[in-house]
Amino acid sequence: MKFYENGDGLTEPRGFFCSGIHCDIKGKRDGNLDLGIIYSSKPCHAAAVFTTNDIKAAPVLYSQSLILDPKATFHAIVANSGNANACTGNQGKLDTIKMGKETARHLKAQPHEVFVCSTGRIGVTLPMSKITAGIRDACEDVMEGFDGAKAFQQAILTSDTCTKSCSAIITTRYGEICIGGVVKGAGMIEPNMATMLAFLTTDAGASNAYLQKVLQKAVDKSFNRITIDGDMSTNDSVIMLANGNTGIEVSSEDESLDQAFQKAVEVVCQCLAKKCVTDGEKVTKFVSIQIQGANSNKDAEKVGRCIANSLLVKSSWYGSDPNWGRIVDAAGYAKVGLEFEKIDMFYNEVPALQKGEPIERNKSQWKAIASQRAFTIKLDLNQGSGESEIWGNDLSEEYVNFNKSE
Repeated sequence: MKFYENGDGLTEPRGFFCSGIHCDIKGKRDGNLDLGIIYSSKPCHAAAVFTTNDIKAAPVLYSQSLILDPKATFHAIVANSGNANACTGNQGKLDTIKMGKETARHLKAQPHEVFVCSTGRIGVTLPMSKITAGIRDACEDVMEGFDGAKAFQQAILTSDTCTKSCSAIITTRYGEICIGGVVKGAGMIEPNMATMLAFLTTDAGASNAYLQKVLQKAVDKSFNRITIDGDMSTNDSVIMLANGNTGIEVSSEDESLDQAFQKAVEVVCQCLAKKCVTDGEKVTKFVSIQIQGANSNKDAEKVGRCIANSLLVKSSWYGSDPNWGRIVDAAGYAKVGLEFEKIDMFYNEVPALQKGEPIERNKSQWKAIASQRAFTIKLDLNQGSGESEIWGNDLSEEYVNFNKSE
């Protein structure tokens, strides 16, 4: 497998085009790009995973309805930043439908062939006159073959400080297959997923059912393992399009091809998920929390999440304080029947606890590790064979200041 970061992402698979334009959705006249299109002239099969929040934005409900048809095909995704179109009542639903219809009209497609995604402030209706004009311009760009991969990446950002993209190429006995991806997300990050939009494209062919299986498994191993602040958004969406441009059909029937494709999608999703954490709002530390020896994988995940979401733990990480007491306390309120006397704990590979006994002679090493930009905390609960990994971050004063108001 060949793997690339920070490139064009979505347009690296053959037959996909992107655009990104400024239509001043927030009314700030700052020139920031805020609306984009992903387009394939060939019809695509698709898969999608959405927020589990009970309060779902109009674009999420709309796009969810499109994917219900197992034989549905798609040509495009239209996405905007600066406004989530969430909690906007019937007007929000009508605006979402109009976004889909306008995009389809300009691309000479059908409305049910266009996914709609939004991200930004909740509770404010969309400025539809600006949106429709922006859709017209963005569609013109993709129809003319405009190289807008980077522009699209910019157009979906909110509080992100950088664009996030990657791609993977697998060589099969039939030829090469490419999977590209981009993501936005820096806050309200807690699975299942977060104020996060992620888009994947591939030039392989596959059925909707097969793609859904692959994407769900990849999401469970990536986006559903990250947490920044414990909040969950109304707009989370991960959408994958497959246009079959290579003529290579992937399915569960070809085991070796299936495994290679699954692995490549997982690698792309995991890369994008980690980029979300490292670009979290005012984050200074990336922490991998590895739990093993639990009674079940579910128990291991609960322990990892309690640690990653503890404000006391996150604050100590910000201060580069290797406070193992806060970590085991957070693990304890996962309530999975832990016995402190059985726990082994490590900062990277340096022991902090062995069977519940602190290894004080290693304290200076813990401190040095906790001062690094990225490090690993591993807990062996010594109860069973369950394991899980969660990716989290610290909590800084700047995060609080940044989120005092919108």
